[in-house]
Amino acid sequence: MSEVDAQFSFSGHRGVTRPRRSLFCKYFATLFVAAVVPLLLAAAVEASFGYRDQRRQISEILRVEAHSAADRIEAFTDGIRDQLGWVVQFPWERGDDDRHRIDALRLLQQVPAIASISLLDEAGTERVFVSRLRLNRIGRGIDMSADPAVIGARANKVWYGPVEYQRDSEPYMRIAVAGNLPAAGIAVADVNLKLIWDVIAAIRIGSTGHAIVVDDSGRLIAHPDISLVLRGRTGSGDFSRIKHLLGATSGVAVLTGDKGKPVVAVSVHAAEIGWTVIAMQPVLEAFAPIRAAVWRSLVLIVLGVLIALTLAYWRAHRMSGPIKQLEEGVERVGTGQFDHRIMISSGDELEQLAMRFNEMASELAISQQKSARINRLKQFLAPQVAELVEHSDELLEGQRREVVTVFGDLRGFTAFSARAEPDVIMAILREYYEAVGAVTTHHEATLIRFAGDGVMVLVNAPVVCEKPANRAVQLAIDLQLAVQSLAGNWCAAGHAIGFGVGIAMGPATVGTVGYEGRLDYTALGNVVNLASRLCGLANDAQILADPIVAERVKDSIPLVSLGEHIIKGYDQALEIFAVAQSNIPSISPVSGPQRLEILAQDA
Repeated sequence: MSEVDAQFSFSGHRGVTRPRRSLFCKYFATLFVAAVVPLLLAAAVEASFGYRDQRRQISEILRVEAHSAADRIEAFTDGIRDQLGWVVQFPWERGDDDRHRIDALRLLQQVPAIASISLLDEAGTERVFVSRLRLNRIGRGIDMSADPAVIGARANKVWYGPVEYQRDSEPYMRIAVAGNLPAAGIAVADVNLKLIWDVIAAIRIGSTGHAIVVDDSGRLIAHPDISLVLRGRTGSGDFSRIKHLLGATSGVAVLTGDKGKPVVAVSVHAAEIGWTVIAMQPVLEAFAPIRAAVWRSLVLIVLGVLIALTLAYWRAHRMSGPIKQLEEGVERVGTGQFDHRIMISSGDELEQLAMRFNEMASELAISQQKSARINRLKQFLAPQVAELVEHSDELLEGQRREVVTVFGDLRGFTAFSARAEPDVIMAILREYYEAVGAVTTHHEATLIRFAGDGVMVLVNAPVVCEKPANRAVQLAIDLQLAVQSLAGNWCAAGHAIGFGVGIAMGPATVGTVGYEGRLDYTALGNVVNLASRLCGLANDAQILADPIVAERVKDSIPLVSLGEHIIKGYDQALEIFAVAQSNIPSISPVSGPQRLEILAQDA
């Protein structure tokens, strides 16, 4: 689109009514957003990174506390295991039951967590039973060789049993330890796990964070609130759920705690005894520093918003005046008032913009004059030639170039013009020229001239194109289609007019000829004469081409050889080719042969 076309397009859009917003409001909003959005983004980024850091820190704290609790619990069970190992150091001998009983009583005094101890001989028979709650026994007792504790101790030296609740209240666990010598027998102890409460109660994470212990099935073993432990299985549902949820993740997790409030929790598995230590802290307490930071950021954002409002209002007010002048200037230049100038004395970029605007208006005035000259040239020259004449000095000099020349001529037009009325002749020529011009423009060829009913079209000059021969033949086919459509209507109206085309390819001298007041772009050379001669030989609806064109297009457009013919001005006969009629579909009401008969009758 040329500059003048752009101006007309701009002027045409001025009639479209669209909602108008004040420049002051736009700049005010822009400046305000530019100041506030970075504050919001900075606060959001800071909160995001702070949340991640706080969550990482909480995870580390909880994991350390959980590992510490697990280590202390394992130390608790390891201490009981080691104490049990002392009572199974010596083998059983006759009369040793009383000595083993004394060792068992001493162990009860040293380890308060042990509720009862059973000492078994090598065969798995109970020889001593000492308890805090039941009567002691001594001598050969029941056979416990099939007991899981005995089997596990014999296999692994140490066996930890599952957690069981006595009277569905207090948690107990059996620990069995085998002596280093098989004759030393096995010690089986019932351990009251309530004493683990001391380990768990000592753990404090923040103000309200704590740790709990559950077994593999999720039953509660230890909790700072001992009453929850004494509920037995009835109070273990929530803790089983928490263990299951934490088992699905390897890191910190946020979930609903046993009191129905969200907590941050981490679990650590004590592999030796099969328990899980869970350290947790309420979310409100864990992320309290982040909330405090967010509130501080909000206060700063509010202050920043107030400052941004003030500055945006002041700056937008200072900018709206000059911008309105620029807007008015654009409006006036858009209507074609290129002599309008804008005067701004702000001493900044707006003043520089006004100067550039004034320069633009001057350049638009020059561009308008140039566009007007080109449009006038296009009335006499081909569009491509007119553009080159305006922008390139090389076109003024002659050039040697390979071109394809296309000649077209109406058949029977001389006889028709001799008897038709002038207005009818001009109407037919006008239709004919419009059709030829449309096809030529579509194929980006150069229409050299109209000579009455004849036309000359040049391909590959002045604008170079790919496969000029193929483009020229296709242009000729489209010319036949366009003109034959018109010729059918003319013939139906009683005017016997046909159309023939000749094509030739070869070197030619191209350039402008004429004088100072009038220039024409043309081609000179043998190829021009040959295309004219072929056009003269062509019948109605026929396209004739020379051997060069036929050779260039043989792979894409089939041509039929018509044999060698003597052409005026040439010493030797030349083989002539015709475009196959299958490539030129008949679209006119009266076919080419019928019009030939009408043309012959008119002649």
